[in-house]
Amino acid sequence: MRNIVALILGGGRGTRLAPLTSIRAKPAVPLAGKYRLIDIPISNCINSEITKIYVLTQFLSVSLHSHIRRTYSFDQYSGGFVELLAAQETGNEGTDWYQGTADAVRKNLRYMEQQGIDYVAILSGDQLYRMDYRDMLETHIKNKADVTIAGRPVDREAARGFGIMRIDATGRVVGFLEKPKTEEEIQMVRMDPEWLDQQGIKSHGRDCLASMGIYIFNRQTLLDVLTKTSYADFGKEVFPAAIRARKVQVHVFDDYWEDIGTIRSFYEANLELCRPDSPFDLVSPNTPVYSRARYLPPTILRNATVRDSLIADGCQIGSGTVIENSIIGLRSVIGDNVTIKNSILMGADYYAGSIKAGDLPGQVPLGIGDGSYIQGTIVDKNCRIGKNVKIDVLPDSPDTDINHPQFVVRDGVAIVVKDANLPDGWKLVQK
Repeated sequence: MRNIVALILGGGRGTRLAPLTSIRAKPAVPLAGKYRLIDIPISNCINSEITKIYVLTQFLSVSLHSHIRRTYSFDQYSGGFVELLAAQETGNEGTDWYQGTADAVRKNLRYMEQQGIDYVAILSGDQLYRMDYRDMLETHIKNKADVTIAGRPVDREAARGFGIMRIDATGRVVGFLEKPKTEEEIQMVRMDPEWLDQQGIKSHGRDCLASMGIYIFNRQTLLDVLTKTSYADFGKEVFPAAIRARKVQVHVFDDYWEDIGTIRSFYEANLELCRPDSPFDLVSPNTPVYSRARYLPPTILRNATVRDSLIADGCQIGSGTVIENSIIGLRSVIGDNVTIKNSILMGADYYAGSIKAGDLPGQVPLGIGDGSYIQGTIVDKNCRIGKNVKIDVLPDSPDTDINHPQFVVRDGVAIVVKDANLPDGWKLVQK
């Protein structure tokens, strides 16, 4: 796999994931208590023996850069690397922002020319899945394709949110429609479910193939497509044109895959990891999810009750505390008799009392105080939640001001903003 390079698209401003993306790039958003979203595609690359990796981003990339620099390092003999390409570095004036997925790749084509590679894999930085890209490359080479698109079977209702591909009997893409809305549009791009059965995949009534935003290009094809046009987006512009002049093949993927684009999808995807029958197993010895190595002590539980939850390293959990169906992130400090249900705590970057903590007069201690009740909530990093605080909102609760400095309700999920300070007895209850 030395002749392939991966480009991971970091996405735009990630406004649908705000306020989690108000202070960090979308790929830097914490996941499952100890990872970041960017760790998923990079781990897939490493497990697929792809070790030349670029991450393209443009907004709030400082923490993402720091994470990549501290996490991914290859020996000098392998030639591997993970490098961040920020948009402001590509223009002479520092304002050459990416206008879309294709434009982001176009502005970095010179890196493709330097590597002497034959294939380019283009991946998304905000998806949760496990894939061996070697299988997809095999499909690409076997069919002598110019471009191969990873496709996932979906039903007609789900098809309205994706780019849908129409294929022929050989799996060649002969039509592409971005987010079809009407039955007439879906009918234009639907496939025969029997085709899936012939590939050894159960159709289960699914008759549409959705693009996963994962592509493999022949290097020269990518150069031609992007240098001879001004197309800004792959799904809306590049592929509808490419299928007329190029051989575009589909690679079917029928395993767990989640596009984490909204607060609700982020919340649900995380909590699904807590289930005994989780659709995405973090325990995978042969294909692990890599992340930054931290030298933290074991988590301490003082007569606490924990059910169907993930507890990261370095936590301190008090006596009488109950944690159910929740994720507890690194260095979380939780007092006595606290109840946490259906919630995600992202933890802290430091411990209370450290120089980094910067304790100020009027602040409650870092962590969650005695007697607090947290339900259906995302608690961002470094939050200070006092004693007897109660947060409990319904899934249909209305959205609140996205710019509030302490808390936000979005998609029916309460979010305690990073570095928030909620005093003793504070309440957010919407019933």
